[in-house]
Amino acid sequence: MTRSAFLVAGAIAAAATAATAAEIKPGDVAYGEYGAVEQSLTGAPGDAERGREIMATKSLGNCVSCHAVSDMSDIPFHGEVGPTLDGTGARWSEAELRGIVANAKMTFPESMMPSFYKTEGYIRPGDGFTGKAAEEPLPPLLTAQQIEDVVAYLKTLKEM
Repeated sequence: MTRSAFLVAGAIAAAATAATAAEIKPGDVAYGEYGAVEQSLTGAPGDAERGREIMATKSLGNCVSCHAVSDMSDIPFHGEVGPTLDGTGARWSEAELRGIVANAKMTFPESMMPSFYKTEGYIRPGDGFTGKAAEEPLPPLLTAQQIEDVVAYLKTLKEM
């Protein structure tokens, strides 16, 4: 293969990878009738270990503040507001989990769970401690890759 043909082939492969791994913006997410999101938000697989970390970190997902997870017994103060997450990987498909994590209100309209991948359509969120309404669009609570990481971790929770 000539050097120019090699460079062209490399450029085509890089462009194909970039197109496949293009991140879906929060406003462009396609939710199914019951809230499932079939398409990956990043085109890249999630990292279950990183997803576990996101769920346990107060400044990120902080899922354990509302949900109990037996696999996370090393993390203190599990909540009881939401259902236990044990067995979620057996109960829900990857698309359903992605939809619930991205915007649980699409599946459960009365849910108190935050919409982790939403940027607009809020009901008067506050702007810090200013007493004023925040300007939209707001940044999502989690990035597209963080959503994929949490979904990858939830898929590992097969035992009830």
